[in-house]
Amino acid sequence: MSNTTTTEPVDFLTEPLEIQEFRLRVREFVDKEVRPRVAENDRAAADDFDWELVRKGHEADLMRLVVPKEYGGLGLGVLGVAVALEEIAAACAGTALIFGATLLGQAPILLSSDPSLMSRFLPLFSGDEPVLACNAITEDQAGCDLLIPENAEHARDVMQARRDGDVYVLNGRKRFITNAKVAEFASVYANIEGHPGATGMTAFIVPLDTPGIVRGPVADKMGYRTCLGSELVFEDVRVPAENMVGGEGNGVHINIQQMNMARATVAALSTGVARGAFDIAKKWCEERVQGGVPLYKHQFTARKLAEMATKIEASRLMYLSAAQAADSEIPAPVFQPAAAKLFADQVSIEVAQEAMSLMGARGYLRENGMEKLLRDSLGARIYEGTPEVLALAITESLYAEDDF
Repeated sequence: MSNTTTTEPVDFLTEPLEIQEFRLRVREFVDKEVRPRVAENDRAAADDFDWELVRKGHEADLMRLVVPKEYGGLGLGVLGVAVALEEIAAACAGTALIFGATLLGQAPILLSSDPSLMSRFLPLFSGDEPVLACNAITEDQAGCDLLIPENAEHARDVMQARRDGDVYVLNGRKRFITNAKVAEFASVYANIEGHPGATGMTAFIVPLDTPGIVRGPVADKMGYRTCLGSELVFEDVRVPAENMVGGEGNGVHINIQQMNMARATVAALSTGVARGAFDIAKKWCEERVQGGVPLYKHQFTARKLAEMATKIEASRLMYLSAAQAADSEIPAPVFQPAAAKLFADQVSIEVAQEAMSLMGARGYLRENGMEKLLRDSLGARIYEGTPEVLALAITESLYAEDDF
């Protein structure tokens, strides 16, 4: 039997040649740099961070995938990000999210089309040293009210921004922010003072060494342990008005756009987790002999493997289609990325569970890596839209007159 992993992309009909070549580059980075570190990074203390791995990722151009070429980037768009994240997540979802969160922090700058913001911040990612960014929108009390425009007026305890001459003064707290502990700057969403709830939501690009910002403790997470999630506390933080993105009150529109783009990439990440779990189970079912034949020869096992592989292939095709649509349509579509993420997130969990089941007790042991993949499979359901939030987005899109 061939050792080729059937769930690795082998048909590049949906990927331009430039993306195909980059996928292979990322796969080499994963095999050489990520896989040898997976177990050690997963078992490290919650606040431990592998800067050496990040430097290797920087050398592999993972920080500047979506940065336009005129600002020193690769200009590979959402599709390039999605392809890269699948490859990395097949080994370690937490490592994938380090780079994914940085690209999300870049998104408002790209969406702004503001030459000043772009020239000041985007070239940072092409320097000699790695630079990380983060996207700071999540808050403890506001929750999904920040993601659903019609709920904005009901958002509670949202970070406030007050105009004071040529600066805005920000006060509040952001929670569960990936890369916050290690990022150089954040895209920060705050409500303009005087607007109810989050109806005056506005985006700012904020260097995290600005006086008044406190980086809180790192969360001790169930999965995705390679990336750090923590709080950001803002106390009278003064941000130049020139760092505002898109004008006052336009933060909700920017956030929706970046979510529609990001959901395609999260779907790719979930596809990668499913693929990683399948790869381990597939190898096990080839080596394990029961009843005198390899386990995969048994009809019950064959059915499971076939369904798992089919789900992964469908998940990949959905995220590739969604990413291409996000790159080619203005504004980015709602339906395709949301549907891709809803499906891929569920596939990730289902495949990881089935893969562990096929391995039995060995799948439950940490040494085989399956239990990590199962833990990681649950993570993507939380960020960039829970299944319930995605269902609302999809349903609204289904009933929109001009969406199809």
